Amino acid sequence: MFKQSVLLLILSLCAAAATHWFHPGAPAWYAVDVPLADDEVDLAEVEQRWKGAVLWLDARPRDQFEKGHIPGAHLLNEQEFDELVLVNIDLLQGLTKPVVIYCSGQACKASHAVRDRLVNTGIIHENVFVLRGGFPAWEAAGGPVEKP
Repeated sequence: MFKQSVLLLILSLCAAAATHWFHPGAPAWYAVDVPLADDEVDLAEVEQRWKGAVLWLDARPRDQFEKGHIPGAHLLNEQEFDELVLVNIDLLQGLTKPVVIYCSGQACKASHAVRDRLVNTGIIHENVFVLRGGFPAWEAAGGPVEKP
């Protein structure tokens, strides 16, 4: 019975390790202090540099946005980019405050994709950043969540 339990434990650990190594969104197994990229900010920097006075863009799918988002955030995701950019064009052009885009977490690439499209199409030229850690970082910091 003991040998079977140990074997089952070993097989479970092997399956978990294999899942982690092959899953594209797997988190790091250890804490890594990776410096922020030039186009990234964290919550501390948003507060320190701009006192939170930024335009928040939510790059998550609509159903996640509707479950809850940063107060005042506007939906602008990859799936509906063309339609949503037209809805928000007046807001985006002529901005005087920075734009911070967030998505579902650390491994989420949607916010970077939305940022790249905004910059590459010339809709916004500067002061466009991605929130490191995304919406989970906001929630973990105890930020308020707006629900429709």
